Amino acid sequence: MITVIGSLKGGSGKSTVTFNLAVWLALAEHDVVVIDADPQATLSDVLEVRREEGFEPSVERLDSSLLYEPELLHGRGDVLIDVGTASMDHFRQALTIANRILVPVPPSQADIWSTQRFLRFLDSVARDGAPEVLGFINRADTHRAIRESDEAAAALVSLPGIRHLKPRLSQRTAYRRSFSEGLAVFEQEPRGKGAAEWNALAAVLYADMLT
Repeated sequence: MITVIGSLKGGSGKSTVTFNLAVWLALAEHDVVVIDADPQATLSDVLEVRREEGFEPSVERLDSSLLYEPELLHGRGDVLIDVGTASMDHFRQALTIANRILVPVPPSQADIWSTQRFLRFLDSVARDGAPEVLGFINRADTHRAIRESDEAAAALVSLPGIRHLKPRLSQRTAYRRSFSEGLAVFEQEPRGKGAAEWNALAAVLYADMLT
């Protein structure tokens, strides 16, 4: 399966989500490879840190040129593609070959508007067998008195063409700290709140692996 983690707006946490998902699948002994199709190369950087530190399991990164040879990706298990709009050619091509698209949505009105534009953009690259589009709230507020995350989730539910996933990832230092060290959040703090959030999201994304 080819899963694109993408959106039109920068700063949504695409690379962090892709990295944690890749490590989670690798730890489950699932065949997983990643493609860093974002010129910022944040995903490539964290994978290099992980390699240098000798953390296992390692995650294989494929060259972005394979976006244009999707037949070579068949039989590779789960292919995760981190892509943004810094390279519109890569962005459009990744959406064209995707089986599903995962959209991290920070809790702001601007990000809801950006998600709406993203869904319209997807329609412009429509093909036979259109990909499933999944969205979830990323970098959610942790303070109960702040309702912006709930409001964003309600708005996301109402958007046509995207399925809202209930698990959220919150704005936690654990994600930034673990990422900078080449570790997934559930590796660095297995009993932490970040790990619990992540496991809930992964369980929805890969429910078939847990049954």
